[in-house]
Amino acid sequence: MACACLVMALLLFPAPLLTAQMKTFRVALGQISHESNSFNPAKTALADFHIEEPEKDPELLSRWALTNTEVAGFIHGAREAGLELLPTLLASATPKGPVTDEAFQALTSRLIDRLKALPQLDGILLALHGAMVVESFPQGDEEIVRRVRAALGDKIPLIVTHDFHANASPEIVRMTDVLITYKQNPHLDTKERGLQAARLMGRMLRGEIRPVQAIVKPPMVYNILFQNTFAEPLLPIVRESIRLEQENSKILACSVSGGYQYGDVPYMGPSVIVVTDNDPQLAQREAQRLADLLWATREKIRLNIPNPSEAVRRARQASKFPVALMDTGDNIGGGSAGDSTFILQELLEQKAQGWVFVLYDPAAVDAAKKAGIGGSFDMEVGSKSDNMHGKPVRIRGRVKSLHDGEYIETAVRHGGGRYHSLGHAAVIYVEGSTRDLPNILLLTQQRSSPNSLHQLISCGIYPERQRILVAKGTIAPRAAYEPVAAEIIPVDSPGATAVNPARFRFSRVREKLWGME
Repeated sequence: MACACLVMALLLFPAPLLTAQMKTFRVALGQISHESNSFNPAKTALADFHIEEPEKDPELLSRWALTNTEVAGFIHGAREAGLELLPTLLASATPKGPVTDEAFQALTSRLIDRLKALPQLDGILLALHGAMVVESFPQGDEEIVRRVRAALGDKIPLIVTHDFHANASPEIVRMTDVLITYKQNPHLDTKERGLQAARLMGRMLRGEIRPVQAIVKPPMVYNILFQNTFAEPLLPIVRESIRLEQENSKILACSVSGGYQYGDVPYMGPSVIVVTDNDPQLAQREAQRLADLLWATREKIRLNIPNPSEAVRRARQASKFPVALMDTGDNIGGGSAGDSTFILQELLEQKAQGWVFVLYDPAAVDAAKKAGIGGSFDMEVGSKSDNMHGKPVRIRGRVKSLHDGEYIETAVRHGGGRYHSLGHAAVIYVEGSTRDLPNILLLTQQRSSPNSLHQLISCGIYPERQRILVAKGTIAPRAAYEPVAAEIIPVDSPGATAVNPARFRFSRVREKLWGME
């Protein structure tokens, strides 16, 4: 694969080692996180971001410490390493279209202003997604790091974490001391990656290690349909990355990321990043070896999944239930609209029984609230965000219940989040429901990725009693749905996150990437 693979081995030699001192090192914590879908026409504005700042919430770190995110890992790892952690800005938004220049400028300015205001700063930990696309900056995370370096210089240690779906660039590897990506998808190891980053920061500040990095990007699209790291063909490669960290003390971090195929950016695609303790040759050699392993799986990752009509037919004819249908074309976690109706239309036309379907439609929620519990419901729902996700579907039924939409997930699930919101929500029992097998439409005011079954349970829906569950996602919902589903069927549905790259027109990606056809 040597001649076929685009190799970018970039070695970053940090500032001279700090002498160990009996002091507490002061390390800044920041986050600007967004997964940006280049094909979603709805831009992500500043108002879409949930922004938290320490001066407005003195309990910020205590609350985040309860989650299973990389920020929680930073917090616990800093305590373990004896670091004083100084929060600056924590900002994130639900995946959507590219971030506006206005929002990006406002967020980066606030982050940098807070970093510059901290006295005697010894290091920086940043949680960046790795797949942010900004109107004027295709590689948005790279631009954040560039601005941080321009403001604070090249000498201060900087460690960055990325999502498994990062489209990492050679430049961001060059500008960071350590770049770590999640190893797992669904993302169950987020807290572990934050812990790893904080521990490495402590060792670096104490002068125990001298990190250098190498990145290799095989010339391919690793289709999201096959990015389940708990199954073949990725599982053995992920295990190898873990083995390297455990068995070779010179390897400080080994990251294999699948990339994000909905980002039309120059460095879209998978990456291998290896960080060693002052051994650039080892970093480059192992990064190349793991990239070769990715390249060797390409015949195992060809698409062959049913369309909505066939998927619903298979679910209806199944012998064991419930069957979970993954609506890949409307993957909310990938930046889609959340209001696609292709599968809903098929459920109605095929007269399926005992299904659950979650749909983002604030106007429909308002109508249900106006009708009240027990009131009749009759209106067209869905497909109101854009023209990519089907047509509105007429739904007749009654309002079963109304909810505030707030729920908690205490188990480790995709992304590690604990507190979630649907906005106000309405449960509609659709025409054709029976007492034992209702057809349930859950309407929400906010787009919410189905990473937790409590999305349903909190609204009085018991998934194990139903026959067909529809989840708007591809891999992320598996951690929640596998424990209850007798079968999971990915569906080749249209939309902003359709799994077939041939449905989209790319203009910025590198040429001749395998898997684009």
